[in-house]
Amino acid sequence: MRNAAAALTVAALTVTAFAGMTASPASAHPHVWVTYETTIVYDKGSVTGVEHVWTFDDMYTAMAVQGLDKNNDGTYDREELAELAKVNMDGLKDFDYFTFAKLGTADVKFSGPAEPWLEHVNGILRLHFKLPLVTPVLAEAEGLSMSIYDPSFFIAFEPEKTDALKLAGAPDGCQAVFADPQAGKNAEDAKKLGEAFFQQLGGQNYGQGQAKSVAITCKKS
Repeated sequence: MRNAAAALTVAALTVTAFAGMTASPASAHPHVWVTYETTIVYDKGSVTGVEHVWTFDDMYTAMAVQGLDKNNDGTYDREELAELAKVNMDGLKDFDYFTFAKLGTADVKFSGPAEPWLEHVNGILRLHFKLPLVTPVLAEAEGLSMSIYDPSFFIAFEPEKTDALKLAGAPDGCQAVFADPQAGKNAEDAKKLGEAFFQQLGGQNYGQGQAKSVAITCKKS
């Protein structure tokens, strides 16, 4: 399996900026920052998948869009970004789209992404895509949870501050909440403190340790 650095190299369509870079467990620290909004999708009383919106940081955006303004109008429309969106999804496949779900202790699998597209808003890239579940999970099932993270911590994922979790088509009494009330705080601290923060902590397995678990529950009828 490739490391996250390689995936981002491919996704950004560059071969020099991160060529050969690896995020070893001993020195892992973020090089890309993603703020996410996730919608839990329900249909006919079951959770059927998620819809992601990932907002990338300005440095990654600047690297990724180089040479993509084909008509030189100073903007990046959806058509100009279509190939980058495809390459992003191809690169993320090896990493399960950094989206991990469980029902109790059992892994819940997602199928391939649907309807991926990119937009460039206020100088920032936003990636939209859907991840259907291979097998829907009954809304009332106990122990359904989800996390969005990069185990290598090459990419730091943090929830959008005001509206990170949404529900679509959910039965009454359903909710999605962060199991960790400090969700997002550690990633924010890491961004402020930079390299010294990870040298102090050693960095080992830091990405998994910072995974922010989302508990998805519904009241039984």
